[in-house]
Amino acid sequence: MNESKVGVVGLGNMGGGIARNFQKSGVPLMVWDVSPDARTAFAEARGVEIAPPGAMAAACEAIIFVVPATPEIAACFDGDAHDPGVLTRATDGLVVYDFTTSDPVQTRALAARAAQRGIAYLDVGMSGGASGADAGTLTLMIGGDRAAFERTRRLLEVIADRIFHLGDSGAGHTMKLIHNMVCHTIFFATCEGGRMAEAAGISLTDMIGVFNVANARSYASEVRFPAHILSGKWDARSRVYNLRKDLTMAVALAGSLEAQVPWGTLTRDFLDAAMTLGMSDTDYSRLYERYDEILASSPAPR
Repeated sequence: MNESKVGVVGLGNMGGGIARNFQKSGVPLMVWDVSPDARTAFAEARGVEIAPPGAMAAACEAIIFVVPATPEIAACFDGDAHDPGVLTRATDGLVVYDFTTSDPVQTRALAARAAQRGIAYLDVGMSGGASGADAGTLTLMIGGDRAAFERTRRLLEVIADRIFHLGDSGAGHTMKLIHNMVCHTIFFATCEGGRMAEAAGISLTDMIGVFNVANARSYASEVRFPAHILSGKWDARSRVYNLRKDLTMAVALAGSLEAQVPWGTLTRDFLDAAMTLGMSDTDYSRLYERYDEILASSPAPR
């Protein structure tokens, strides 16, 4: 095992930025993605080796998975005829960081499998979006082995400004679901206010300007609306599908905890309605553009 080498699996909007920051910092890096095009983007990068997850497990101190969810990590653990997989090839002391947004129950099950092979498996929620991944300014919410986290924290500091270790396995993914539920509910409350302002003859730009110097300010008003909606760019770089997946998991988790989340449930229902309108792969900033249409087809009270 190389005590400074890190692997990144998944080179999309988030993983690509994370990998580039490791490369720029001079950390020896191994990368992988199921997409040949994503791998090709790193083919000429200095200090970067393209190798599948099993090979990473034999060579890296830590592997960061930035893939859709835990099933993709489980597949990398098991391997196939071309790559024996992480569980087969892992060296002593390997630390796996799961940067997905996933069901904490599945997270803990995968962490238990990893522990049987002596692998520390930490779940990580992240905030900051693709722009934060590009800039190396993510906020990380971590659950799992505290000693393994402290041992590899210096690697995380390359890609994040704020790092919180929150408790045992599953704590990071639980906090991420709570965070996203609140974040997206606030986004829709801001959309609702914007529609009301426009109906009253007040411009959306002026409403956001007032919010940002008053108590209704939020990440939605300070960043999402100015950068991605008022700008006309519609480029928040996350699909409606992703928001709906997160809210569905958050509401289900709340049910298992016997916690009441009526606003989160309304947000999930609104996203369900957007999905029925064919918006699965639409940039979620455009939810504002089609807000009235979605609301008309939503079971949410009007």
